[in-house]
Amino acid sequence: MCAVQPFPVFGRTACRFAGGLVAILLLLVLALPNAALAHAALVKTDPADGAVLADSPQRFSLTFSEPVSPLALTLVRPDGTPQALTSFRLDDQTVEIDNPGKLVSGTHVLSWRVISADGHPVGGSLLFSIGAPSAAPAVSEATDWSLRSAIWAAKVLLYVGLFIGVGGAFALAWLAGEARAGQRLVVAALLCGLAAAVVSFGLQGLDALGAPLARFADPVIWRTAAGTSFAWTVLIALISLGLGLLSLAGPRAIAKPLALLGLAGVGAALAASGHASAAAPQWLTRPMVFLHGAGIAFWAGALAPLGLALRRRATGSVPFLHRFSRAIVPVVAVLAVAGVVLAVIQVQAPQALIDTAYGRLLLVKLMLLLLLFALAALNRWRFTVPAEAGDGLAGRSLVRSIVLEMLIVLAILGVAAGWRFTPPPRALAIAAAQPVSAHIHTLKAMADLSITPGHAGPVTASIVIMTGDFGPLDAKEVTLVLSKPDSGIEPLKRPATKPGDGTWRVDGLVIPVAGRWTARLDILVSDFDMVKIEAPIDIRAE
Repeated sequence: MCAVQPFPVFGRTACRFAGGLVAILLLLVLALPNAALAHAALVKTDPADGAVLADSPQRFSLTFSEPVSPLALTLVRPDGTPQALTSFRLDDQTVEIDNPGKLVSGTHVLSWRVISADGHPVGGSLLFSIGAPSAAPAVSEATDWSLRSAIWAAKVLLYVGLFIGVGGAFALAWLAGEARAGQRLVVAALLCGLAAAVVSFGLQGLDALGAPLARFADPVIWRTAAGTSFAWTVLIALISLGLGLLSLAGPRAIAKPLALLGLAGVGAALAASGHASAAAPQWLTRPMVFLHGAGIAFWAGALAPLGLALRRRATGSVPFLHRFSRAIVPVVAVLAVAGVVLAVIQVQAPQALIDTAYGRLLLVKLMLLLLLFALAALNRWRFTVPAEAGDGLAGRSLVRSIVLEMLIVLAILGVAAGWRFTPPPRALAIAAAQPVSAHIHTLKAMADLSITPGHAGPVTASIVIMTGDFGPLDAKEVTLVLSKPDSGIEPLKRPATKPGDGTWRVDGLVIPVAGRWTARLDILVSDFDMVKIEAPIDIRAE
């Protein structure tokens, strides 16, 4: 921006100073704690969901697709009595939970809620039985739509503050010149964003703990929110919004660097947490989010001041239009490149645009963006030049088009806020690629069976066999038999091979449907001794 000098209001000294501030802020974004993948998914449990155990286990374990931090772990006994589980250990992607005491016979529910690396809470539950199954205790997992609606509304208002407020402050400082129309609207957007940032922070804590709106003022809610990556987003957003206000209220001499730093803060706030910033490789995704956010703020923020200046025929409105029209072309180019890169990383496969909620929201956003780009092209190539020449009709048409652009921008912000509740296809693919496993333990033999990937379709099975007391078992043959009588599928019987690494493998296996299968291992110990052991194993949908 500084090198090409797209409009004359950029002073060389101010440009260098502001550019240095932006570079520092971008480095701070890259230095934020790295998130591993995004939107954690449960890939393995011990005991397995639906398992029937002979005796009470000493501990439970939950393995996720990425490292997580537990928020709430609860054991619900067969009589419906809940007990909080507070003794646990983190081992990379696994949460090891101590059993608080001997469990009675019947069906128990282990309910869990964790925070993933992208700052989003996820939760679920698994059932297991001691001795014999009983009626499962009731565990409420109903969606709190009032909380979800509040989170969505606060997110939209925060976007209004960042994109229209901070972006508008930048436009008034760098582009408007003497045309200061729309300043009250920009201030209102900034104040709206400040309030929404604080409210969003509290709502993050409620969502993390699965608590109702009535607990909004509870101190533990705010402490929980402070422990998530979203806290960085709120902190940077508050600084960015404050810089936008200072650029409007302070001396004109420092308005430009403050406004530019505020604009950079928009990109930094978005890059600090969320699906896209948590994706790998972060050396690419964080800068792309930074540029995408700052570019949207540049474009959306200029619309209201420019439209009002043209409508009122304010002094300096034509130079304002000229500066904006020259600067918006490279900004849109950067926006498009960053958006395409992020979309490819998040979606991965074109089919995911149809098959996932995230993809469908992205399609809606893309359609709105195409309409926005079409309006921008119409404004630039049909209305801008006549309006600059004083054509009143072209000027009025341009104002109407800018109003329509503003409405489309608001719709895009509403769609983008919906991504808060939809894991990206990339995260779903990571979870789907994880194996499922079963541990089979009998007096005669034991086995660890792992099927990769753990969903229906072509898979590979890996088997480790041992004696009942964990000793080596030198079997002559091992055969895997998978059956699912409730689906009318004949048992799949496949001999395993021994590649030489101590495991047995079954390659070229195709599991046709998802659901609970029975896995049986026929282990030929000698010519006269065959051991058969079996256990349920859950295959996910592809």
